[in-house]
Amino acid sequence: MTHTQHFITRRQLLADKMQTGVAIIPTAPEQLRNRDAHYPYRFDSYFYYLTGFREPDAVLVIVAATNQDAAKHILFCREKDQEREIWDGFRYGPEAARDIFGFHETYPIAKLDELLPQLLADQPVIHVAFGQDHAWDQRVAGWINRVRELTRTGVTAPGEVHDYRRLLDDMRLIKDTNELQIMQRAADISTFAHQRAMQLTHPDMHEYEIEAELLYTFYRHGAQSPAYTSIVAGGANACVLHYVQNNGLLKSGDLLLIDAGCELDGYASDITRTFPVSGKFTAVQKDIYQLVLAAQMAAIAQVKPGNNWNDPHQAALQVLAQGFIDLGLCQGTVDTILESEDYKRFYMHRTGHWLGMDVHDVGEYKQKNEWRLLQPGMVLTVEPGCYIRPADDIPEHFWNIGIRIEDDVVVTQTGHEILTIAAPKTVAEIEELMQ
Repeated sequence: MTHTQHFITRRQLLADKMQTGVAIIPTAPEQLRNRDAHYPYRFDSYFYYLTGFREPDAVLVIVAATNQDAAKHILFCREKDQEREIWDGFRYGPEAARDIFGFHETYPIAKLDELLPQLLADQPVIHVAFGQDHAWDQRVAGWINRVRELTRTGVTAPGEVHDYRRLLDDMRLIKDTNELQIMQRAADISTFAHQRAMQLTHPDMHEYEIEAELLYTFYRHGAQSPAYTSIVAGGANACVLHYVQNNGLLKSGDLLLIDAGCELDGYASDITRTFPVSGKFTAVQKDIYQLVLAAQMAAIAQVKPGNNWNDPHQAALQVLAQGFIDLGLCQGTVDTILESEDYKRFYMHRTGHWLGMDVHDVGEYKQKNEWRLLQPGMVLTVEPGCYIRPADDIPEHFWNIGIRIEDDVVVTQTGHEILTIAAPKTVAEIEELMQ
């Protein structure tokens, strides 16, 4: 299957799922950073999933039909403009985009307001993502109202509004072979970055110096961007779950928690590793690290077809609760600690999330109020942790220890595969690499 055919097949599948009506799927707009400087452009994930088209100012329209051969895939995009290309770079233009990306029809984006009412005429359903952007919602409503104005001529306007995201979320949740190959490459690049960070870290560096090495490795190996703002958190900063200031000084005796992953061809990776700034764990750091690692291994073992989404989380909780008892951080039995949720003082987040084009990817976690069953092709993170802030009832040698270990895991036909398996994570592997 050619690269373009992947996107054509997805559009055909979406049209089949729609059965009838018109889907209107815009890409993301460019965003100003300040004055006339823009943030680096990143396309909308739904739009790219169906098109492979990376330019801004574009809209995909899919017209479904009972007869599949009558379905139409239409792209509205920027026209060729030699002057703008001198300033901003290459544009495909409608004609080249039609041939290269496999659309039935393409038009200049300037014709969108003119042609959309015609495409909506006599269609029973419009498939849109209302609620994301007020200005876009108003524009869609304007097209519908223009069709309604033609009622006396015998034209009917769409009577139902459906959200195409519900259909696409289930499609995106199951990754195909091509997607998994991209995600493996993204995982490999991120693994290189974490290895480099371990090798270069030493006391008296700043967190941002390590962040710079991560970004260097991402770009050097072909990634287009980080998948999210990297967390480079030394010492007490590791106990802040979404710490992104990355300006602290790394001190001997502290741990460094790095949560960082690259984005490659629209797909995210997401790895967390925690290691000692000086290259060797202290006894108490090692005890807590081994506990988190054991919890992660127990959780990963539950990633297999037929198990539900919550099984890995429950497995991690069992191990963590017992460990907190053994360390004297929690009092009681595992069952009482889980029931009272006393463990949340030290572990307050879930054990993972879906991973794909978005780092927190699409897909419901429950269906009909039951945890979703894992299926081959799903990709999820497994990331238990332990975060101990200073408190009067906590022995001081535990203070400011924050540890999280995260891997990207694919559900396979027989169990699972860890995309990020090459990133060192045992105590021995980490200490050996840092030497």
